[in-house]
Amino acid sequence: MANTQTLTIQVPATTANIGPGFDCLGAALSLYNRFQFTRLPDHSESPIIRATGHGAAQLPTDAQNLVYRAFAATYQHLGQTPPAVKIDIHLDIPQARGLGSSATAIIAGLIGANQLAHQPLDPSELLQLAIDLEGHPDNVVPAMVGGCCLAAKDLDDKWQICPIDWSPEVVPIVAIPDFELKTDLARNALPETCGYGDAIFNMAHLGFLIKGLEQADPTLLKTALDDKLHQPYRLKLIPGFAEAYKAALDAGAYGLVISGAGPTLLALSDSETADAIASAIRNQWQTANLSVKTQVLSLDRQGAIALST
Repeated sequence: MANTQTLTIQVPATTANIGPGFDCLGAALSLYNRFQFTRLPDHSESPIIRATGHGAAQLPTDAQNLVYRAFAATYQHLGQTPPAVKIDIHLDIPQARGLGSSATAIIAGLIGANQLAHQPLDPSELLQLAIDLEGHPDNVVPAMVGGCCLAAKDLDDKWQICPIDWSPEVVPIVAIPDFELKTDLARNALPETCGYGDAIFNMAHLGFLIKGLEQADPTLLKTALDDKLHQPYRLKLIPGFAEAYKAALDAGAYGLVISGAGPTLLALSDSETADAIASAIRNQWQTANLSVKTQVLSLDRQGAIALST
């Protein structure tokens, strides 16, 4: 992307964990937030932040805004003072729903700063900085690079990223309820330790999931999406999960899992049954007087990109 004083960055939503891939697996989805950065004359008031779209009124519009914090952190990492900047944010990804809205803010802030600073950091350095800011890799990595990604630390404590093949025949469906679930609340629901049996269960199921995504194998995927590390403890935070789970499977889903920390739910299916599954989950939750939006999406394979302005 050419260096410019105004640039617009589009960043995809993400779904993390995907059942057994707790805190290490994530995938980018075809739902987006957009961020425009305009460098202002020196000594201008800064930052100037404006937001539109889903939940825009909830965003801080001062230096506490997460996009600006990531923007400023990049310059701090470079040993420079952040320039005066105006940031225009348009949100299509709902916040605090388990779809990586904070990851889009971090990635946009890092890339925006790097571009305005004439690209001193390469993509791998930006990824490492993004993970440091977010605290874990499962959302920020696919938000930046697209696709489905597995992340692990090497013996030098550096993050290594492995792309995971995701067949176009495996369709993600999201059910986004009209209530929030803060990540820290979902985190606090988890025990501090787990047993060997549960860890082994998840390792085996993650292997099934990777192979099932690659081959679009219904038999593998119907087994793969089970988990014992986080979902059993978080289900009580999501009203109507058991009923939505049954409705999804009855309609033909391979499985239904919590997206990230929730409360959004993610179903996987083939293309022929995706619309019926979305309707079944929506109807079940509406029967329980819970408002929900369902969307049949696809895997985003580009990650964060610059748009023409």
